[in-house]
Amino acid sequence: MLSISLGPVAFPVAPLPVLAALLLAAWVARRVGARAGAPEGAAARAETAVWTAALAGLLAARLAHVAGHADAYLATPWAMLDIRDGGWSAGAGWAVAAAVLAWRAAAAAALRPALARAAMAGLLVGGGAPLALQLAMPGRTAAAAPDVALQPLAPLQQAPSSLAVLVRGQPTVVNLWATWCAPCRAEMPMLAQAQQRHADVRFLFVNQGESAATVNRYLEREALPLRDVWLDASSAVGVAVASSGLPTTLFYDAQGQLVDAHMGLLNAASLRARLQALRED
Repeated sequence: MLSISLGPVAFPVAPLPVLAALLLAAWVARRVGARAGAPEGAAARAETAVWTAALAGLLAARLAHVAGHADAYLATPWAMLDIRDGGWSAGAGWAVAAAVLAWRAAAAAALRPALARAAMAGLLVGGGAPLALQLAMPGRTAAAAPDVALQPLAPLQQAPSSLAVLVRGQPTVVNLWATWCAPCRAEMPMLAQAQQRHADVRFLFVNQGESAATVNRYLEREALPLRDVWLDASSAVGVAVASSGLPTTLFYDAQGQLVDAHMGLLNAASLRARLQALRED
């Protein structure tokens, strides 16, 4: 499951377990810190320690990701601040957050029970929520590309096919998009350049729910030299991968297995980092 919808707005699922874990940990810290006999102000100090650890963890997760893909981010340094690209190192983040909590607990014995229970609650939710989401959506998070029929935008050059067939044989990036989607339009020139630059990776642009005439008008107006543009008239791919939001970008290895996914705007640095990982699979 990649996104959830609230009315006309779609939100990525990936940050939700972390947010839920943080809110629960802060609540537990304050609740336990306010128990009878606790020193005055213990509840506020325990909650502050949780928020401090969370901020340190998020910063460490971002810096670790950027450092691991320094060559990609140095080309466009501003992208280091664009956290919409989903670039985080979860291991580094959890490790630093745990270290900060341990440091605060070591410095203040009165906070140890509150911080220990807060850490346990956060770990249980942060680790268990992704599994619960998968169990709640059986069959919707399968790693193999869905066998969804697609029509080529250029029928004289390509025959109808399915996504499961198209992604086999080489690493493939599948971009689900629409002409009415502002983030889709914003990232499209960057993706068009990437398609020209990375000949060893196949880029498929799968339009969701629009006609060939609409797509052609957009591409001509924007002068985008895209290849491998496909039409998914019923938006079946988005349904199959459990993403109701656009843009959604899927990364498949040469065996047609999903290895990464991102719902929302991608920048050039994040795409380069994901392509590096894709080639290594």
